[in-house]
Amino acid sequence: MMVHDFLHNAAAQHPDKVALVCQERRLSYAWLEQAANRLANALREAGVMPGDRVVLHLHNSVEAVVGIFAILKAGVFVAINRSTKADKLLYVLNNCRATVLLADDRALGTGLVECLPADVPSLKAAVRCGGKSIAETASILSFEQIQTRFSSEPPCFSNKPDLACLIYTSGTTGEPKGVMCGHDNVVFVTRSIVSYLKNDEQDIILNVLPLSSSYGLYQLLTTFLSGGTLVLEQSFAFPAAIMQTMAGERVTGFAGVPTIYSIMLGMDPEVFDLQCLRYMTNAAAGLPVEHAKRLRQIFPKVDLFLMHGLTEVARTMYLPPEQVDLRPGSSGIAIPGTELWLEDESGGMRNVSLPADYIEGASVGPAVS
Repeated sequence: MMVHDFLHNAAAQHPDKVALVCQERRLSYAWLEQAANRLANALREAGVMPGDRVVLHLHNSVEAVVGIFAILKAGVFVAINRSTKADKLLYVLNNCRATVLLADDRALGTGLVECLPADVPSLKAAVRCGGKSIAETASILSFEQIQTRFSSEPPCFSNKPDLACLIYTSGTTGEPKGVMCGHDNVVFVTRSIVSYLKNDEQDIILNVLPLSSSYGLYQLLTTFLSGGTLVLEQSFAFPAAIMQTMAGERVTGFAGVPTIYSIMLGMDPEVFDLQCLRYMTNAAAGLPVEHAKRLRQIFPKVDLFLMHGLTEVARTMYLPPEQVDLRPGSSGIAIPGTELWLEDESGGMRNVSLPADYIEGASVGPAVS
């Protein structure tokens, strides 16, 4: 299975179901599949070949979702946070040897595109997303016009790349580094997360995390693999509005980070009707124990998953909800399909006693080379 099969299969099984809610738009799986195919065909015509890198420099948006799956059908996607400044964006474009850039009207209206041919020799074209319709040129394509000009049939390639995407680190301690994630890796991790969260087609997941981060990206992937509905927001900047959306959309799953939960806990979240909420997850940084306890007090019927991971694999451990009240500071157990072990500095098994909060069920074995 390839990652873009998540959308293709969901569109075949639930063509008319609402797959994505973004601002005022409610889009079906069939619409997204056809839009992704049209963009993939446009990318192919622009010269994108299997293995070529295509960069998305977009806020969470319909175009970003379509772009991810379209690029997977044509090459390798590289999602860059929309807040990334021009100098680091140029660095990433050159570092991954980008063939095409997808950016919004505001970014491309700053004159960035005019300097790209000279500063990024590998770049063949840019796709302008959102904003007013523009006249296309040889190097600047319009997302809207692509949707009217190209076939909705999926593109065919004789060979498919092993690589699905590059996820770049923030570069806070140096230059950003691209983490290579293969299709097999992404498919495995997505299936594993779906299995322990028990996602299914009834789930409605609200995501405020950037799709350029692995945590945000996997909200999209797990939702589409399970055939659910994704409610996509740009951020948690307006928490009361987000909470009201959660109530109105009857959201069943929510992903947050400690700062988001800190804001939520300061709002009196009990005033919102979140009776449909089935689970909440935390990752990216450890959730303070006091926050975990308060969330459990406020939402006693909601499963709280405390998760840990690495950019390379997105998720490595999770604490089962039934253990949160007992040991909220624990790192948890291995995600399904993997194992954990302890190594010393030489690579051998550490001869230590397991900590008091060790959870039976974590798979601990000898070190392997």
